Amino acid sequence: MIDLIETIYEAAFVPERWNSVLRKASDLSNSASAQVFFFSDDGPPRGTTLDNLRPLFDEFVKGDFWKFCDSVQKMCGLQPASFVRVDDFMSPDEIERDPARIMLRQFGIGAHLCTAIPMPTGELATFVFQKWIRDGGFVQGEVDGLDVLRPHLARASLVAGRLRVERAAAATSALDLLGLPAAVLSANGRVMATNTHLDRLDTAFLPVAYGGLAIADRDANRLFQLAVTGMSRADNAVGSIPVPGIGGEAPFVVHLLPLRRSAHDIFGNADILVMATPVKPSALVPSASLLNALFDLTPAEARLAADLAAGLTLAETAARGGITVKSARTYLERVFQKTGAHQQSQLVAMLKTLQPLAPQPPR
Repeated sequence: MIDLIETIYEAAFVPERWNSVLRKASDLSNSASAQVFFFSDDGPPRGTTLDNLRPLFDEFVKGDFWKFCDSVQKMCGLQPASFVRVDDFMSPDEIERDPARIMLRQFGIGAHLCTAIPMPTGELATFVFQKWIRDGGFVQGEVDGLDVLRPHLARASLVAGRLRVERAAAATSALDLLGLPAAVLSANGRVMATNTHLDRLDTAFLPVAYGGLAIADRDANRLFQLAVTGMSRADNAVGSIPVPGIGGEAPFVVHLLPLRRSAHDIFGNADILVMATPVKPSALVPSASLLNALFDLTPAEARLAADLAAGLTLAETAARGGITVKSARTYLERVFQKTGAHQQSQLVAMLKTLQPLAPQPPR
């Protein structure tokens, strides 16, 4: 599993490695094939597939074919925050007449598993795994194994989406291609390179002793320093940190990604990528999906966090969701773990830096 996770972060900068990610994840889930797609408002999807479905993949991304596939539209609309069995959301008639499924059945492909990762930049990354018809459906253990990978896939997808799956040949070109404020750090937190976008945010990002980097906001900086330290020890440190507007700048979110293998070489042996992303809802990624994108919250956790940020009490949030206060507290503890917050008031203050969040409708 560690080898696969390192390959995921390598693939963020070396697009040829996505096939290795898909192959290893397919082996983990006993899948026949797999694909990663990047959807946006301004063109057909991009991505890659394992070679055994390459002809169908090329046909799928060409023109508007994908727009007529019920399975694609359902998953893009649902944006599942974990891997789900696609057939659970389609009727037998929809499965039978779906253009993509018709083509895949001719190749012997049956059951599908999918997750969608909405990104603050307005793009949507989806990962799809398929079974041979002869092998039946996905069992829960296979689904759970892929869900363990999802937070890593989310962060790597954010970078790959910005680079538009193009190889970054060197540190300078990679940081410039991102088009976002970014820096690379050594394992001990020393700045090794920055781009001009980050240099302009000199009221938000501050140089500190021994060549380090800090965030001007105290609470955000505490989480940032813990994340840098934890990443150098391979801990499960918080990797996405909300930052309020500083010095007239709009609020943004700082992501930290480990640089592994070939990506480590691209950045001159740097160990950590720091990247600041604006919160940018789009027609494809509505604002209600951003909590899932930034912190990999489940739908239930995201609804609870959004309700709290909108001013509801924990008891009111529990009542709206039809759960007990005890269950709501359990969800809250999980949100704390994923965001790095320690108190409800701190969580609310953090989330309010992102955008005005309306209470989410109960389900």
